[in-house]
Amino acid sequence: MLSDLQTYIAKNGTVSIADLSLHFRTDSHAIQPMLKKLSRKGRIRKLPVPEKCDHCTCCDWTNLECYEWVGR
Repeated sequence: MLSDLQTYIAKNGTVSIADLSLHFRTDSHAIQPMLKKLSRKGRIRKLPVPEKCDHCTCCDWTNLECYEWVGR
């Protein structure tokens, strides 16, 4: 699955954990260790979390986490 995850991020450039969870039909908590491994290898980087809307209570911060392909 790590290889599939890497291919998906490389193809799409920038992805959120919510996108990855939907695409791979798995919980975001299962994806995060793989994202950390790809990040340590220098293939992706975590982007800053976008600002939260005023008084927003709907967003799950873990799903707003985004990663960008940096290659190799």
